[in-house]
Amino acid sequence: MTLRLYDTATREVRDFVPLRTGHVSIYLCGATVQGVPHIGHVRSGIAFDILRRWLLHRGDDVLFVRNVTDVDDKILRKAAEAGRPWWEWAATHEREFSAAYDALGVLPPSGEPRATGFVTQMVTYMERLIERGHAYAADGNVYFDVRSLPEYGALSGHQLDDVHQGESVGTGKRDPRDFTLWKAAKPDEPQWPTPWGAGRPGWHLECSAMATSLLGSEFDIHCGGMDLIFPHHENEIAQAHGAGDPFARYWLHNGWVTMGGEKMSKSLGNVVSIPAMLARMRPVELRYYLGSAHYRSMLEYSDGALTEAAAGYRRVESFVERVHSRVAEVGVGEVPAEFAAALDDDLGVPAALAVVHNTVRHGNTALEGGDGPGALSAASAVRAMTGILGVDPLDPHWRCDAADDSAATSALDVLVQAELARRSQARADKDWATADAVRDRLAQAGIEVTDTPDGAQWSLKGRE
Repeated sequence: MTLRLYDTATREVRDFVPLRTGHVSIYLCGATVQGVPHIGHVRSGIAFDILRRWLLHRGDDVLFVRNVTDVDDKILRKAAEAGRPWWEWAATHEREFSAAYDALGVLPPSGEPRATGFVTQMVTYMERLIERGHAYAADGNVYFDVRSLPEYGALSGHQLDDVHQGESVGTGKRDPRDFTLWKAAKPDEPQWPTPWGAGRPGWHLECSAMATSLLGSEFDIHCGGMDLIFPHHENEIAQAHGAGDPFARYWLHNGWVTMGGEKMSKSLGNVVSIPAMLARMRPVELRYYLGSAHYRSMLEYSDGALTEAAAGYRRVESFVERVHSRVAEVGVGEVPAEFAAALDDDLGVPAALAVVHNTVRHGNTALEGGDGPGALSAASAVRAMTGILGVDPLDPHWRCDAADDSAATSALDVLVQAELARRSQARADKDWATADAVRDRLAQAGIEVTDTPDGAQWSLKGRE
């Protein structure tokens, strides 16, 4: 089937046709490393990691670039408030983001450029824009003239008269609707030399320069959160088209993580940090939760929704692990056609997860009925599907995570096995009272016993 994706620029679901058959180039607007990452920050990383994994499964070679904004008004302000160097503040929180992406199983990008490493390319970009009549210098600042580009506003639907850039105003702007490409140097701020004076880059300029430097003047997909549509992505397009670059062919935007109906953001104080979440639950369960909704929908955070998602994942995990231990080693099988159709339809993860859970139900029925080959086939299909979603229970990334508790699990197994041996002997002696007492005592401790043809098996109730 043909992969179809919703393109924000055309406001329709379109057949995805890459520039080069078998090769896909993607640019994702990454983090502005101003503080500790929260779950709203990493949702786009997970959503478009699923896109990347699906393209790889389909046989495409994927060049995936995710940038880092490491110089910005907020970074400078927060570093100054903390009495720390701006570069150290940025580097510290860049590591926090990298750790969060890694903990949640997001594949490393092909390239991860920092804004401060592409100033030379930004200067060249501004020279091109000035030469083509789309930008001008004033008092050491450089601005983009939005009136010079008739198509300005096409991505977001903004009318020119309604444009408000929402940026701090420098001197020399001809029109308040113009946006800043370069900010003139200020005392105690980082600065780089340019033909128009020392200063630092504006937010929008960096992404156009980095994307075209690494992916070429035209590339396949530009991704990011829907809050970036205006002004950031609108201004990226303006810069690129003004400089003569075709730029991105498809624009994909993910919905927000919300709390109480409001977008999760530090300014509102309604954030849930990744470190705080990982202290409460396993990384794979958090990833499952953040990736379970359709990427374009809002994801309303609540403890109840989080608990329900974790329980749903544990049912999948428990099935695969039981087949793996009772029947045979579970390999990675084929993806069911219904799952593929769901992802080909604009990455329909909810419909794809329905296929996963239906397969688990059928597999459990086979396992309980003694149909080992049927259970193994279902588990293999589940591994294939969950691998594409980044939550394969037997993936070494998650198995290593689970190994952190291996000593405690081994110790518990010794104790439980002794109780099960006592219960087995009581049943052999027809001492049903003792056998039931052992089972009840284990149940009170949160341990569930299942009698199988291979003997009694135990599991923690929370993992069923």
